[in-house]
Amino acid sequence: MGLRSWLDGLRGDHDPALPTVAPAPTEADILAALDGVAQLLVDGNAPPVVTARVDRISRTIRDTLPRLRHLGIGSLDSYAVVATATDYLPEAVGGYLRLPRDWADTRPIDGYKTSLMVLVDQLELLSATMTKILDAATRSDAQALIAHGRFLEAKFGTAAGPDLTLGPPS
Repeated sequence: MGLRSWLDGLRGDHDPALPTVAPAPTEADILAALDGVAQLLVDGNAPPVVTARVDRISRTIRDTLPRLRHLGIGSLDSYAVVATATDYLPEAVGGYLRLPRDWADTRPIDGYKTSLMVLVDQLELLSATMTKILDAATRSDAQALIAHGRFLEAKFGTAAGPDLTLGPPS
């Protein structure tokens, strides 16, 4: 990219030969993707074993979203949360729901595992990963609380209170 192309981009003139990059998903996009998966479950009449696991993953992601900034905007954990909500989870559920229900729930496709069993394994993996990421993000809040407590102790004394006696100690 030359200086002229860069200046054209600043003015809003875009060279169609240059690739465009889609903006990163916003929190609203992520929540909409989770709502879309929930609707997919309802429309596809997903079994309770699937719905319960997807709900757990969705709750964990929703709890993690406000804490993503603690993980770092470009961190792998932040990417994993966004990708799980917008890609991994919808693809796993959609792939299962596109199969005829009786076939998906009774025919082995991977050794002895049915499509339902394969999906449940995938959902368990996503759930465990999202839980680890939430724990990491929450731990940074807990560490901040500990650091603040140490600051207060250094500044004002121990939890038993500062020594407010007047005169020499007895």
